Amino acid sequence: MKNLLTLSIIFSLLLTSFVSVYAQQPQLASYRETANILIDEKIQNQTSAFITLASTSPVEMRVPPDLSEKITNTANVTSVVITNADTCVIGVTKDQGCVIINIVSPALIETYNITTIQTQAKQVGDTLINSINKAFATDATFWLTYVNPKGELNKALGTSGIISGNRTISVVYTMSRPDSSYLFDGLTSILIPKQIRDDGGFFDAAQKMAQDSNSSVTFVITPGQGSSLYQLQVSKHIPIKGKVTTVNPLELLGVDKLERSSYYSIGFFPLNSILQVTAISNDTIAVTSHGGDLAPTTIKDGQKFPTDLTKAGWIIDPEYGNRISAIYLFGTTTSFTGNQSSLTLGSAPVQSQSTQTNTTTISATPSAKSSNDYSTYALIGIIAAGGAAVYIFMKRR
Repeated sequence: MKNLLTLSIIFSLLLTSFVSVYAQQPQLASYRETANILIDEKIQNQTSAFITLASTSPVEMRVPPDLSEKITNTANVTSVVITNADTCVIGVTKDQGCVIINIVSPALIETYNITTIQTQAKQVGDTLINSINKAFATDATFWLTYVNPKGELNKALGTSGIISGNRTISVVYTMSRPDSSYLFDGLTSILIPKQIRDDGGFFDAAQKMAQDSNSSVTFVITPGQGSSLYQLQVSKHIPIKGKVTTVNPLELLGVDKLERSSYYSIGFFPLNSILQVTAISNDTIAVTSHGGDLAPTTIKDGQKFPTDLTKAGWIIDPEYGNRISAIYLFGTTTSFTGNQSSLTLGSAPVQSQSTQTNTTTISATPSAKSSNDYSTYALIGIIAAGGAAVYIFMKRR
């Protein structure tokens, strides 16, 4: 299951009550920083840590406009991926990096003619690869066309598989594999303005993770009707040996403290810095205890929503099942430290005891949820409904 087009690297590429703070309403910025921990005991038997920097703004992620427009206008292209992940698809060797042009074309797949599929998909990829190489100083050349027949991890996580998996056609181009630190520094120098790089936050954590010899770097362009989504992600994977009972996100991310970017200091952007822990298992599991507080929530249509975005803490939803999720909201705080970070996983919910300063147990009567968890999107939707995302870069110049 290792070769699900490095699905565990990219899955999180496709993841994230109004109250007054200093007379301001919460806003959503176009630039977002997220950290994800995936404990996968079901498909890949590994724990993965991801830090993702994303934006829909061509000012905050400086993809050349002509390339972005060309990708958007190329029929059936769902994403373009640049990665140094080991074995990005089956058969690619560890000394190779990849540029992958993903295509969704049911009509083409349903010809059931592998020669036709490969030929037509390659023609699409070949119209883009020279522009991609020029924009990002890569020298990738054609390797093969790969049809992803299944999307096991997408199914387990309840995601669409639009980037890879679920019968996506991937046109793969390969190049000499750059190490993660080199690729991260090269891509960020092209993509991310100095102001955002200097403002720290999750960027600093991603840069540190990229120095780990076991890490990989992936950049994804996902075209959309209104605007494209640009995502730069650093990840690393740790094989699971035995049952996972304790999760320490900071240790897995390789940092002592996770700080928000000071890029958001001009206003209140509570949902632009998100930490999410997801666990999937063949067994029924639950978060039985946690460090820090629980964020105040309310239930609406079976979904938990925060009632006060100024309060820092965990939202655990669903609380138990074969897949569980815990999202940490920063509120008005600017950092996440060791005292808040630990989560304990158990086989069943336990009866709640007294609430302590740093550790609280979960109620014995949570409701199980379906496998489709869109909690992060739902949270962001609360703010997005109030208006378009703000380009902070333009406001701070």
